[in-house]
This record gives sequence, structure tokens and C-alpha cells, in this order.
Amino acid sequence: MATLETRILNILGDRTAAVLEKSFGITTVNELLRHYPRRYEVRGELTDISTLIADDEVTILAQIERVSLRRANGKNILEVIVTDGSANLSLTFFNQAWREKELKAGRVGLFAGKVGVFKGKRQLSHPDYQMVPDGDDVDAAVAEFAGKFLPVYPATAKLPSWKVMQCMKLVTDSLDEIADYLPSELITKYKYPSLKQAFIDIHQPKELINAEQARLRLTFDEALLLQLLLGQRRAEIIKLSTKHRTPNTPVLVKAFEDRLPFKYTDGQQIVNEEIAKDLSNKYPMHRLLQGEVGSGKTVVALRAMLSVVDSGGQAALLAPTEVLAQQHFRTIKKLLGELADSGTLQAGEISTSVELLTGSMSAATKRAIHARLASGEIGIVIGTHALMSDGVEFEDLGLVVVDEQHRFGVEQRDALRMKAKQPPHLLVMTATPIPRTVAMTVFGDLDISTLRELPGGRSPIQTHLIPVLEKPHYLDRAWERVREEVGKGHQVYIVAPRIVNPDKKLTEREMHAAQMLGEEFLDNQNMTAVEELAPELATGALKGLKIAMLHGRQSSEEKDQTMIAFASGEIDVLVATTVIEVGVDVPNASMMVIMDAERFGVSQLHQLRGRVGRGGVPGLCLLVTAAAEQTQSMERLIAVSQTLDGFELARIDLEQRKEGDVLGSSQSGGKSHLRLLRVLRDEDLIESAREDALNLLKSDPTLSMHDQLLLEVEKLKDQESSAFMDKS
Repeated sequence: MATLETRILNILGDRTAAVLEKSFGITTVNELLRHYPRRYEVRGELTDISTLIADDEVTILAQIERVSLRRANGKNILEVIVTDGSANLSLTFFNQAWREKELKAGRVGLFAGKVGVFKGKRQLSHPDYQMVPDGDDVDAAVAEFAGKFLPVYPATAKLPSWKVMQCMKLVTDSLDEIADYLPSELITKYKYPSLKQAFIDIHQPKELINAEQARLRLTFDEALLLQLLLGQRRAEIIKLSTKHRTPNTPVLVKAFEDRLPFKYTDGQQIVNEEIAKDLSNKYPMHRLLQGEVGSGKTVVALRAMLSVVDSGGQAALLAPTEVLAQQHFRTIKKLLGELADSGTLQAGEISTSVELLTGSMSAATKRAIHARLASGEIGIVIGTHALMSDGVEFEDLGLVVVDEQHRFGVEQRDALRMKAKQPPHLLVMTATPIPRTVAMTVFGDLDISTLRELPGGRSPIQTHLIPVLEKPHYLDRAWERVREEVGKGHQVYIVAPRIVNPDKKLTEREMHAAQMLGEEFLDNQNMTAVEELAPELATGALKGLKIAMLHGRQSSEEKDQTMIAFASGEIDVLVATTVIEVGVDVPNASMMVIMDAERFGVSQLHQLRGRVGRGGVPGLCLLVTAAAEQTQSMERLIAVSQTLDGFELARIDLEQRKEGDVLGSSQSGGKSHLRLLRVLRDEDLIESAREDALNLLKSDPTLSMHDQLLLEVEKLKDQESSAFMDKS
């Protein structure tokens, strides 16, 4: 009999085990059983062919309508047309005429392959298939398809869905009793099946209601384990001891606030108070600050850093890119003025030292900064991953601020925190609004503060679509609009999805063909590149304007000089990649043109357009797209154009993206525990799991009375670096 830890090669043999490991990283019975079906086909009910999407790997149940054999270009081409009764799909086989004997009209089969498009019609080329035995072939029917419901699994060309189904049958038939980690009171409370029964019912359901109950139970397991882990993390944080960082005499904070040219918004005032309360505790703050683009997160974070400096400590701000670190450095120096010039002739009576540390600096410069950090001379340091290098030491690191938290993993975040002599306070920031259920799952170990309102002086941003396939002349008008903005004394960003383009440009004829074949064809073709677009505009539509490029392959010095020149008005138009997505603040920039806008996600588009309208002039954002009407890409762009509500857009983004993108790069594949949980769909279930987890931890903080449950939580904890906690 097999246990969950049994290696599958002991049951399925070396060859099948090798394919499962290579295709899905599956090596044990537990991992195989958690390779869940995507859906179920019902014997006798055919797949809706009209729902198939190009480039998807699919398994469909369909009936053969007709078969034809022809010869073309020296090849025998067997074309099999299958149907669901209302739509057809073409199956094409080259030089395999012998298949005509088994692929007979009227027969029903499972067909698997990648959906392609040829002459506007969907097709499967060389699909794998398994014919469903005819009704009178009872023995074969029982052997191949034991149940009424046929599970359809994530599959590959070498391992189609029905072969996965056969593997599941062999494994479940040999499964021994399984120790259930879910407390019996919860199984009773929700009327869930046992763990073993849930595995059987999800893979071999007698009725769909059994599969649904099994899926509900296994999804709840994922939510509960996650909430238990996050609950334990919160408890561990509270147990830590650190210095409180509320100064007796907040001289720097007061001097900073006295020189601010604006008043805090109500939201900023509330968050300032929340952070001040956290800093007064003797255990470390662990807070997430989320806010709309331009909502004033940097000012709030700076006030917190100054409070720590006032109390005798140091603060470090960690940014994901040098462009963003340099932007923060300039912004903070500007906000502080002489308050940031400690040790110089410009310094006033009250001041601290603010420094920038990045990987591109010379070794000598780095050594000098390292020495001043170790001596405590620097009060605030802003930097990139260079802050985490071995040579960096602090006299008294009291606060770590992490900007754009989703770009760092927990290990990176902790590498900086470990440089403190005692646990520092932690403030992480994101300009990507987080739906409530994501906050409960991904950031459940953090207290959350939200800034929704924009400071005074921010202007609304108008967003319009430029559908170049349908209305190519709109793009000409867009370039005219750029000239008009520059003529008014303003500046413009033009964003492209890549730096260089190895592909050739599409001719007008090819573009027309692409339009006929659909968006899927275009996806494999040309994308706008910064290094092609900038010179093209400089000699064409925008000739005479001062144009510069900004992208990740430039040296740090070149990027910094370009941003300084743009900020000072020396450059009219900046053609850039998404390096300008966050943190870049040029109030005079009033317009942005985003090329190939369908290439970007909803939240990313919202972030990008937040770079304009930051001064007193209304912002304009043009989304240039070759997406066809009534596609998901176009729906996404329309949503962005119709609202400036980042929280609404975040929800739309979450609905359209893969769950793995939301909960972590390894979340949706490999050996992660989290395979069924969907943070929007399962909101009520997550709420229930959170409440149950808190109750369990309240009565049994260490889970010492729930051995099996503790074991599962420990497994999840071990996966932090590659699963849901890895948000890099």
C-alpha cells in the first residue's frame, strides 16, 4: 500500500515517473494527488469548442464528423473534423494516413494538443488522442474510463490528460489510510470528507457534488494552513524585543513639518499616528503602507525615518532599482533642504546626514559610506540591493523602509533587517493597491495602512485608447498632441515594452494579415523598442524636439544624468521602458504615450500613467494598441481608460491574471501547497479559515496538540523562499 510519501516510481515505473518529474516536478504520491483536474468532461456530453483559446494546451471530448485524406507539397495530409454539434475543430496529421482506420466518422474521443489558428480557423496539429470505447465494449470502457465524469488535467504533449488520469487511478487504488491533519471539529463543522476521501472524490468523482465538496475541503486546507503560518509569524513578531523609537523631543520631525509647503491629508495624518504608535512599542512595527500613485507615501515614510533619527537611531530605505533609489534620494534631499546637510557648511543647527548607496558606485565611495554608516554619522541611507552587501554595518539601525515590496523576497528584506543589532521596525510600501483578500493572504503578517486621497495640487489624468489597427491615423494625431504639449512648455514620456527588437518590422501587408489572423498571431510578432522608436521619432514625427532614451541597459551614471536632465527641463520627450514605472517625479511632465499597451498589466498601466499630472497641469495618457476588439486585452485597456480608481483596477487585474502571479512566482506550479485557492473567488472561505486559524492559535499557540497540522504548517514554512512568501 502507498502512503503520501511513497515515491511514484515505486507504483508507476521509471519511465512514467521520469516524465511526471520533468513535466510537473512530481516525485511523490502526495504531489501527484495534488495535481488537480481543471474540469470534468461528462460521458456523452461534448466539449464546447467555441470556448477554445489559441495557444492553450487543451483536452477536449468531441465527435468525429468527417475524415479526408489529400496530398499537398509532397505530403499526405489527413484532416479530421470533430464537432460538439454546433462548432467544428480541425485535426491535422501529416504522413499518417494509417490513422484513417481508427478515426472513423461518428466515433467519440478525447483529443489533446495546442490550439493553433490557420486561415482564421482553430485547429490541433498532430494531437494525441484516446478514442472512447463504443457502448458495447464494456470491458474496455471500464478499463479506460471507469466513471461517468472524466477529469481533465493540466497536461503536456508527452503526458496527455488521460494518461495522468490512468496514473491517478493506479495511485488511488493503492492508497493506504491517511492521517488527517484537519482537526475533527472542523471536519464536522463544515461536513467535509476525510483527506483520503477528498483525494478520491476530486480525481474519481461518482457525482460532481462529490468533486465539489472535495475541492472545497482541499481549498479550505490551503487557506487554513496559510492563515496558521501567518498567525504564527505575527505572534513571533510580537514576542521580539526592540527599542521604542518615539523621540522625547522630535526636533527633526518638527523642523521637517515646519518647512513642508503643504498640509498633510487626513489620510496621511491617520497613518502618521498609526506609525507613531507602532514605533512607541517595545516590539517591532511590521506595517504595510499602500496608497494610490501620488498619495504621499514618501512623505509619510520620511516622517517615520526622521522620528527614528530623532530617537538616536538610523533608517534605511531599500528600493528595487537604481533609478528609483536616486529619485527617492533627490526627493528626500529636496524635502529636507539644509536638514539633510549634517557635517557640511550648509547645515543648520538641526540636521542629519542623508546618503545614497548603490552597486554602481566606486569601491572608494562605497567604503567611505560604509564607514560613516558603521559610526552612526549617516542618519538616513537610501539604496538598492547594495545595502544588503557584506560590507554594510550600522551603528543602530532602527527602521527599514522597503519600497515596492512586491519586488523583494522575504529573504532579501530580512538580509537588511539582520544588519540591525536588535530587531528593527519595518515599513513596506506599495503603490499597487491590494484587494482585501490578497491583503489577508499575501500580507497577512503585516498591519495595513491605506492612503486613498491625493494631496492638493494633483490634477486628474485623462486616458484615451489609440487602436492603430482600426484607426491608424489616430497615432499621427498622438504625435501632433505631443508637439502641442511641448509647445506649451511641458514634457512627455513615451513608453515602449522592450529595449531592442530582434524581430523585423511588419510591413503594411503583414499588419493586415495579422489583423485577419487575430491578436494571437500578433503576439508572436514585432514589439515597439526604445532604441528603434527614439531615432525614428527624432527624424520623423517629432523632429526638432529634444529626445532622449532611458532603459535598463544604460549605465547608472547615464540613467541618472538623463533623469536629472529631464527633471530640469533640458529634455522634451523621454522614450523609456518601464524603469520610470514607480517613484519618478517630474511635475512638468503632462503627457504619456504607452506603445503596445496590451503588453502591460492593468496595475502596471495605472502605475505608469501616474507619472504625469503631478504638477498643476492636467495629465493625458494615450494607450496605443494593436489589440483587436472584444479580446481580453482590449477589455483590460478599456477598464484602465474608464477609471482612475486603483483599487478597482487592482481587482480587475487580479481577475485576469494567473493566481501564481498574485501569490508568488512559484505559487501556481512546482510543489507549492497553494494550488486551489483563488483570492477573489474564495473570499468567504478565506474569512472562515482566518477565524478558525486564530481560534486554533488562541487555544494552542504552538499547535502542540495538533501534531499533524503542525507538520503541514512546517512544510509550508519550509517553502517560503519559493512559494507564496516569495514576492520578488
